[in-house]
Amino acid sequence: MKRHLIIIGLCIGVLCVSVAAQEEIGRGRITGTVTDEAGAPLEGALVVAQSTRSETKLEGRSDDKGRFAIAGLGTGSWRVTASIDGYQGSSVEMSVRQLSQNPPISFTLKKLSGMAAFAADKEALALFDRGNTLLSQGNYDEALQMFEDFAAKHPEIYQVHLNIGTCYLKKEELEKAESEFKLVLDKVMETHGDLKTDADASLRASTGLGEVFLRRGDFEAAQKYLAQAVDISPQDEAAAYNVGELLFLNQKIDEAIRYLELATQIKKDWPKPYMKLGYVYLNKGDFAKALENFNTFLTLDPGNPEAAQVKSIIETIEKMKK
Repeated sequence: MKRHLIIIGLCIGVLCVSVAAQEEIGRGRITGTVTDEAGAPLEGALVVAQSTRSETKLEGRSDDKGRFAIAGLGTGSWRVTASIDGYQGSSVEMSVRQLSQNPPISFTLKKLSGMAAFAADKEALALFDRGNTLLSQGNYDEALQMFEDFAAKHPEIYQVHLNIGTCYLKKEELEKAESEFKLVLDKVMETHGDLKTDADASLRASTGLGEVFLRRGDFEAAQKYLAQAVDISPQDEAAAYNVGELLFLNQKIDEAIRYLELATQIKKDWPKPYMKLGYVYLNKGDFAKALENFNTFLTLDPGNPEAAQVKSIIETIEKMKK
């Protein structure tokens, strides 16, 4: 007897699901338009009607006048979504009727801009990634072309000028590099009114300008931009470290020490600036300070791939002291 009751229950369940599925397909029809914010029709927009009760979907496309129509909907609640590349999608939820006309839907899609447009553009993302790969490989002319093509397609993404400036810097075209880095700072101020609002871009542009002026031998101007870089992000140990490393590469030893030691003050357990300080003090001839920083580096990161070389330097210094 129990077995028969179970079978009957299962049959009723299957019947209910079947009826619900059938109700979602019917003679209901929806129509409407898809336009941009200026009222211009958007051709080729994908319009999807999905039942709120299941995964049932019906689709349509807008024509050259932005009009669309989808038929075959059953009575009930449906979510209707319109989307097209380069625009922010829009959705409405409506009750569809089969025996009377449904009210038309008017979709007004907002054009994506800035980083949102960039993130939605797979072709632009690929172009940008390819440019970065070429830049890392030292193919500066090809990388420059990629970034300039990207900038032409997405002029609102001012951050790409950091990459363009870096290419010119690597090519020793300092005037062009300076122009690109300054453009970024101008755009940050124009967009946000404050360099710290887009700290990453401002920091990179300021550091880039610092390097431009260091290569020109104008240390006063270089110091102005490098100080600005650290001021933009005063609690960023990487910013202080990068400035210190740049100064060391340009043989500004005492100034490099100042920024590298600032990095250790911001983050006391970060090994990297201690190792760099070891080399800076070694270059200066201050062996005691070099040993102090090299030993701190080894204490913090004994498994670092460069640990063996640092140990060898320490042994050499110790022998020199005897």
